[in-house]
Parts: sequence; structure tokens; C-alpha cells
Amino acid sequence: MNKIGFIGLGKLGLECAEAMVSSKNEVHGFDTFARDSDRVIIHQDIKDAVIDKKFIFIAVQTPHDSKYDGSTPSSHLPVKDFNYDTVIDVLHSINEYVVEGQTIVLISTVLPGTCREQFIPIIKKGVNFIYNPYLIAMGTTTWDMLNPEMVIIGSNNVERSVVDDLVEFYDSIMEKKNTRYEIGTLDEAECIKVFYNTFISAKISLVNMIQDVAEKSTNINCDVVANALAKSTQRIMGETYMKPGMGDGGPCHPRDNIALSHLSKKLNLEYDIFGAIMQSREIQAKNIAKKLVTFNLPITILGKSYKPNVDYVDGSYALLIGHYINEISRLKVGYDQNWTTEPCTYLLAHKDKYHDFAFNQGSIVVDPWREFKRNDSIHNETLSQVVYYGYNDN
Repeated sequence: MNKIGFIGLGKLGLECAEAMVSSKNEVHGFDTFARDSDRVIIHQDIKDAVIDKKFIFIAVQTPHDSKYDGSTPSSHLPVKDFNYDTVIDVLHSINEYVVEGQTIVLISTVLPGTCREQFIPIIKKGVNFIYNPYLIAMGTTTWDMLNPEMVIIGSNNVERSVVDDLVEFYDSIMEKKNTRYEIGTLDEAECIKVFYNTFISAKISLVNMIQDVAEKSTNINCDVVANALAKSTQRIMGETYMKPGMGDGGPCHPRDNIALSHLSKKLNLEYDIFGAIMQSREIQAKNIAKKLVTFNLPITILGKSYKPNVDYVDGSYALLIGHYINEISRLKVGYDQNWTTEPCTYLLAHKDKYHDFAFNQGSIVVDPWREFKRNDSIHNETLSQVVYYGYNDN
């Protein structure tokens, strides 16, 4: 029986720790806040999640100030690195109990060079340190962990047998067969994680640029353009995220771009695509807000959370659009329900969700996904107009 330690049982950590439990693995957890689990043995003292544990996973936050989360404009703020204070505090705390031969596995997101420069000097001699960030998301954490696109493992000056032990551990819990392992240095693993997220951010911003061009032109359906590019798989990497619609959101991607903007200045690269991505994201949100206020009706945004089927509003693109509506108009804005009986302009922020919604009589639906049925008998007598944002076919 492997005894595993897991420090940091927050909104992602607890699900990850529970996913590790099996007939071969006993997981002991610790968090500064009270947590409950019927699978993980949760302790009140950090030492009980450290002593005699083969692996000690650390999944604490590396946050920015909340004003950097992407739900309000942030590209104008001074760029800054993540905050590593909690990671450093945890490393100092466990140093009192960890012994030679044990392995610390850090999951938290950091910038390239951070483990080598800030964390390795803290680690007690003879203790192994591995950087192993996860590609997981709110709402699908357990499935993402057990069916990963890849597992990222980084280490410096660690015996290959230690890495092999971690691979064997993951193979024992994975649902997905033939898991792809990307193994490299600490810095390489850090790069893979943050650039993976930023590639997604860049892809969404670029495809939504097509939408803005189409909106300001005539006879351009942005889906025709985007579909052609999405099928060009020799140079554009697959169809995922190649659907113009709402912009990038969530608790990871906006802040990763801020941190990478900081890195570009630190390394004196003399260009900053990451700040430009955040600026384009905000301008795209403002363009949608401008479209909504042209109808001069109260506005209801359906889909307040940052993506469907989750409750989290961290980095919500819907909230960012709401911010700009308030900035450029005096129209009232509500979310996710009929807060007035008057005709409204409804923005369908979430895809494929609201065909059966009870819209107010005389209202307008603006669909940035261009999938809500026009000339539908259910809505013909209720709605005055269905507008496909990104396809100006007037």
C-alpha cells in the first residue's frame, strides 16, 4: 500500500486527491481550511501528510490579486509574476518532517525558472523534487486527471528511477490507456504548462478577430472562414476552440497571460504578444457590449459563469461584457433569469443552452455562436429579432 500525502485541498485539489485513492494508494490530506472527504484521510497537522509518505503532492494556489482574474479589464495594470508565498511557506513547513528519499511533487502553476530559482534552494538535501502541473478544468477535474491529454513531469538532478516511480503511480490510477508522458527539466515542464494555456487563449482571440471583421463587414460569415481554417490541420492544430463566440475566461488563462507578459519583460524579448492577447480579449468584449446597447433595451446575459455547467465566475467573459455595458451606457444588466417583464436584449453567452428559455415578449436575442434557430415557430410570436453576432447579413 502506497501512502500518499496531498497538501492543498481546495476547489481543484480535493478532487485530485480523491482520484488518487485506490486499492494500492492511501491518501492523507492537509489544508488550512476544514475539508470533508469519505475517500481522503484528512489531518489537522501538516506533519501527518508528510511523515512516511512516498509522494507528497502540493496543490496550493499561486494567485494574483483578484483584480487580475479577467472578469474586469486588467491589461492596463502593471504586469506581475504569480504569488509564490504559499508554496514557499508549505515547503518550509514540510522541511521539518520530510526525510532523504521522499519525493515532493508540486502541481501549482508557476513561471519558467521558478522551481529552480525559488523552490529548489529551500528543499532539504537528499529529498527529491518534481514539477508535475495538471491540465485540468473546473467541472471536469476528476475526468481530466484520469484521462489526460498528457502528463507533464519535470525534474533536475533526480534519479530516473524516481520519475519512473511517479509514472508507475499514475499508470495505476489512469482510466486512459497509453497515457502520454512529457518528461523534461523543471523549466521545460513549467513552459509546457503555461504555454499550453496561452496557446488556447491566443487561439480564441485570433478566431474572434475573424468575428469582429465579419461584424464590421458585409457578406462575410465568420463560421465559413473559421471552418476553412479549422480544417487546415497541416498548420493549424485541430478544431478545438475554432468556434468564434464568447471570449476566453476562467481562473487560469487570463492570469497566465499577465504572468507571461511579465516574463517577456524580464527576459527583454522586446515584444509582448501576451499583453496584446489580453487587450484583444477586452476589446472583443467591448465590441459585443457596443452591439448589445444599440438595441436600447434592458440587457439579460444568459450564462454568467465562465463556461457552461460550472458555478464559477472567475474570469467570466459575461461579467467582462457586463462591465463594458455599464461603462458605455445606462442600460440595466441582469444575468441568468428574467429580472424584468419588459422586452430585453438577451445575449446567449453559453452555447447550446437556451432554446427553451421563456424570453420576454418583444425581445431580441443576440447569439455570438450563431446556432439559435431563426424563424422557429416556438419563438416567432415572442421574439422580434434573432441577431447572429459575427455574421452581418443585412
